Amino acid sequence: MTSKTKASQGRLRIGDDWNAITIIALSQNNPLKAIAEFVENSIDAQASQVTIIRGKEHGQHYLKIIDDGNGIPCAQDGTPNFAYVATHICDSIKRRMKQEGGLNIQGEFGIGLLSFWTVGHKLTMLSSGAGGKIYQMIMEKGKSGYSIMPRAHLLPMKGAQLIIAPLLAGIRSLSGEKIQLYLAAELRDRIRHSGVKIRIVDHAGHVELDVEPRRYSGQLLHNLPVISTPLGDVYAEIYLSERSPENAISLFRSGTRVLPAITTLDIFQGEPWTSGYFQGIIDAPFLHLTPGTRDGIIHDEKLAQLCDALNPLRGKLEEIVLAQSSAEEERASRNILRSVHKAFQEALMVLPPEEYDWFDIHKQGPRGQAKPGAEASLSSVEDAETKIPAFPEAERNEPKQKHFFEFAGALFSVRASPSSALVPVSEKKTLRAVARDKSRRQIETGVSFSWSIAEGTGRLEKQEGEMNIFYAAAEPGLTRLTVTAAQGEIVCEAESLITTVDSLIKSESDIDLSRKGLPGYTLESAPGQSWRAKYDTGRNLIIINKGHRDYVYAVKQNARKVRYICRLYAKELVSHNFRGLPVDQLLEHMVELSLYAEDHLK
Repeated sequence: MTSKTKASQGRLRIGDDWNAITIIALSQNNPLKAIAEFVENSIDAQASQVTIIRGKEHGQHYLKIIDDGNGIPCAQDGTPNFAYVATHICDSIKRRMKQEGGLNIQGEFGIGLLSFWTVGHKLTMLSSGAGGKIYQMIMEKGKSGYSIMPRAHLLPMKGAQLIIAPLLAGIRSLSGEKIQLYLAAELRDRIRHSGVKIRIVDHAGHVELDVEPRRYSGQLLHNLPVISTPLGDVYAEIYLSERSPENAISLFRSGTRVLPAITTLDIFQGEPWTSGYFQGIIDAPFLHLTPGTRDGIIHDEKLAQLCDALNPLRGKLEEIVLAQSSAEEERASRNILRSVHKAFQEALMVLPPEEYDWFDIHKQGPRGQAKPGAEASLSSVEDAETKIPAFPEAERNEPKQKHFFEFAGALFSVRASPSSALVPVSEKKTLRAVARDKSRRQIETGVSFSWSIAEGTGRLEKQEGEMNIFYAAAEPGLTRLTVTAAQGEIVCEAESLITTVDSLIKSESDIDLSRKGLPGYTLESAPGQSWRAKYDTGRNLIIINKGHRDYVYAVKQNARKVRYICRLYAKELVSHNFRGLPVDQLLEHMVELSLYAEDHLK
């Protein structure tokens, strides 16, 4: 025998009304949001002036909001209908007003006043009746009752007043500046569209502040796609700014901010919303808000329609992000290239020219002009750029007058040139001392120089003078030379390391790099391939694989990226200028070149 179970049905209902009211009253987790709702009540009541007063009276902190709006709608007896407000929680008068055609009304839940529980202990609300007599309603946190009574007032009152006192201990430090900044962002478009004037009088801070709608920085984007949905149009006001993690597009509903950043929603976690290039607002008046906090969105079909409607805007912003990223990458590449070139120029000046003079920089003048003689001076080329062409003949022959800032100042440093060299046994090496001021200008007169051998073998031709000759010993070894520059009481010192060797290892490179200068670099995306960089000798260009995992890791920090590119340069330069050497010797040269180059990176 089978039994059939008959389904039962029913309707949901509140089991404990007071418990439900308590949960609703405490659902607002942001006291600033609660204050914004009180101000919105004033805007909904067509107020043109709203004053927020923060102060202390009889030892108690209070917050007062005064407006000149329509006040509380009156009941049939002509008194403010406070009883309806207190007994129709979740059944807002404003919702009925909107259904009857009321415009520019934001409230709809009938629970805004209850958020005073997150601000203070007692709420007193004043409004005038039809005859001008003033009444007040008092509610207290944690109590289910309310009281309505007439209130004596010397002057007639227009609009409504709301007083919360005493304030909760945790928000007594809520300053007027914080309220101003929050309202300027939260009610930005409501203030703009309604024209309401909001003033904050902070007695505790002794300041008076006006709330102006927030202004976004950056460039306003024009000609954005029109965003339309079957539920209505969506307003977008987007600004292009310098890239920053603080930049965000806020989500609004009918002029009131709902989310400070649209990326709070998982569906907007991605480009272009997370790019950091954009500020502004997207205002969708048809969205459903979470009633408790009013700072969340219901994930329903209306949100889905908004996401679909934003696809054209998303595509446009992605194009802008791509263009901005390319421009930033190009600027960064120019800066990195300049830094890497400078570092290698400095390194090649210090390293032995017998092995590292690949670009002939030791024999070039300040504008790339070849200097006579094998032992040329380094003083004029230490600041030279490798690819700067010579001046035209007419310009070279024309005498050039120095400006004031081109004259050298006081002695600041001295440098032995070369700072490091390899010399075969029993051979000689020409040396020069270069004195500079604090701005690295060369000092040509008024400086005396003295030379000495601090450690090692060999001998110097003389002890004084700008130029000197070192004679290597008959046995290999390391010699440390010291040069001292003096200008009055200012004394500077530098060293030169001379390595005496049996013979020099010449580079087997068949590439004439001396005429090409230091190579540039470009980026190429080759994800999944193992090569990090390769040298295009025809274009004198180092190609870096930006799809390599090492590059992806390096670009997260600019300093790390510069070091990575510097090491790739060292790898390519060493491998192409020491061809034929064993691998261990190649690695030794790479370590040496990287060490000296990275020491000059900025």
